[in-house]
Amino acid sequence: MATNFEQLECFFNACDAFMTEKYMVADAKIAEILKAIAQSRALTDLFSAVTERFDYPTAKKAYLRFPAQKGSAHGAAYLPKDRGEILAFVFCILVDVDAGRIRFNDFLLRYFYEDGSYTASFALFSERMLRPFRDIVRECFPDVDARRSRLEEAKRARDERYGAISDGATRERVRLAAIPLATEDRDAGEAILLELASAADERIASRVRALTHAYRYFLAALSLEGDRELIANGEAAE
Repeated sequence: MATNFEQLECFFNACDAFMTEKYMVADAKIAEILKAIAQSRALTDLFSAVTERFDYPTAKKAYLRFPAQKGSAHGAAYLPKDRGEILAFVFCILVDVDAGRIRFNDFLLRYFYEDGSYTASFALFSERMLRPFRDIVRECFPDVDARRSRLEEAKRARDERYGAISDGATRERVRLAAIPLATEDRDAGEAILLELASAADERIASRVRALTHAYRYFLAALSLEGDRELIANGEAAE
């Protein structure tokens, strides 16, 4: 079963995907956002609370205006000032789109018209409605951002370590090539280092550790010094 953090991450990832995808798959992405909400107790509690006394029909009249002004051929959409009402309003719109009560393409051109382009209108909807919606939810769960930052930092450190292993293996190949060795020894060292670089590039920790041990024993058997940073990083791969 997914943890609370994983469920919230699923929601934020679905929102991010919506804003980076093309409008043609918007309906499917909206369904993913709503599914993520339904699968998270924290999110269902949040949206139950903000929609409990929210007057959606009145909000639609107030914030979905057509025409935008007298004589205009297009409408305009606005958000409430209250953060809870923003969540409720955008959530209800997403539910209506998912239920087929709002035809999303028509909705975009009616209230987010931008040069007659669905793509541009979709981008405008994403920026004006979905981004604030996502950001307010994120602010409701600050621990998620803190944990995400820690995970991203750990991933960066991990990627840097694997990059250092791959680069170190390449340097070692150059160093070995300059040392007078028997052909079979040089070939053995070259094979280990090539596999080590490949395993590092593929982020396969078990192979990296095993090949690092193999290379350390290779060096010991020939009484050679190796790149200490390479060996330390390789043995610590995870």
